[in-house]
Amino acid sequence: MRFLFVHGTGVRRERHDMLFALVRDRLTARFPGAVVDSCFWGERFGAALSAQGRSVPGLGADGAAPGADEEEIAEWGLLVADPLCELRVLAEAGWEAGWESGSDGRPDGDPYDPGDPGAPGDPYDPDGDGFAMPGVQSAGDRVLDLLAAVSGVPDGGEQAALLRGTGLAAGFPAALETVSRSAEAARAGARATGEAQARELAKVLARAVTAAALASAGAEADCTGTERDRLVELITARLGGDARVPGARAAAVLGRLAMRVTTQPLLNAWRGSLTVGATPALGDILRYQARGADLRAFLHERITAEPGPTVLIGHSLGGIALVDLLALAAARGEPVPGVELLVTVGSQAPFLHELGALAGIVPGTKLPYAFPRWLNVYDRQDVLSYLAEPVFPGDPRVSDQEIGSRQPFPACHSAYWKQDSLYARIERAVAEAEIG
Repeated sequence: MRFLFVHGTGVRRERHDMLFALVRDRLTARFPGAVVDSCFWGERFGAALSAQGRSVPGLGADGAAPGADEEEIAEWGLLVADPLCELRVLAEAGWEAGWESGSDGRPDGDPYDPGDPGAPGDPYDPDGDGFAMPGVQSAGDRVLDLLAAVSGVPDGGEQAALLRGTGLAAGFPAALETVSRSAEAARAGARATGEAQARELAKVLARAVTAAALASAGAEADCTGTERDRLVELITARLGGDARVPGARAAAVLGRLAMRVTTQPLLNAWRGSLTVGATPALGDILRYQARGADLRAFLHERITAEPGPTVLIGHSLGGIALVDLLALAAARGEPVPGVELLVTVGSQAPFLHELGALAGIVPGTKLPYAFPRWLNVYDRQDVLSYLAEPVFPGDPRVSDQEIGSRQPFPACHSAYWKQDSLYARIERAVAEAEIG
């Protein structure tokens, strides 16, 4: 009996040798008399950047510091992911300390900017009252009342046109309700005691509503940054604020955080290196979809180079290529000689069949008559592994086996090979197939 291991996407010589040594040792321990071979195809049929990546914007960039656009994109990335995040900063931190001078339109060093806006005598907040009477509505509460009075999409005007033209109209009423009824808005409103604070609160609320509408629309949003900013301005004005005045407390915290936790700044800075690094894994798949016949011919040659019976073990893309090869050969009435069992591990073949993207099987059809037994091993944490039995219902040749590595993705995609349960299940499948 012979085992032939076919590696997956992105594997090159050093990685292949390590994986194959592991597989060979585990298989020979259970099948002492078996021959265990490998089919290394990564360098011959894998992908490479033929123009050294010159198609990639930013490849070889000098790593300059991010500009204002990158920071703004990062902030909005964080806001769309969590529309209430800026409100949460104001709700928890307030304005009592660390309020940056000059951030609300006052000149730096102004004597009435001591970090306590709204103090008595503040010329930028003539209504500020450090001794406000109980029961008197605060400036922040007035802003929240104005927000609560905004009802859905207006019948006409610039704001209505913007909402409808950007695809945000459908989700706008729910976005208003989510923000206005949030505990974060209530707490931030309670802490906004002065008019300058209320103006910032109005802007933050407008940004939260806009972000919530963008999040609701998702990929269906047709909204440029200019349109988004204009919508914020219009909503802010309705709440008594001025969106053109830079934010202070929330912006100072969220701006720095956004550059650390959102992916876009990293993608912008590292796009070149990320593309080069991802080329073997992603590129192998794309290359196979376009020119898979060459790899399948190579696999056929390696399989038939030695007499059977043969057990084929394909990982990831290796499993896809084997399913295609065996199905195409069986459909022609020329099954690959000697193949008694196919084992796919962490494979996308069933999913590609559902998409109609397998070369060997027409969508909606069954496996060809001469297709061998098929053991499909998956880990539900491995997002690159899929079920075969439900895709080929009632076919006694096809069986799924779940294995859990207790590892998250992507580590679980390669963790199969160290698990005894994998080799025990292969041993059982060999016995069931009566392969001698």
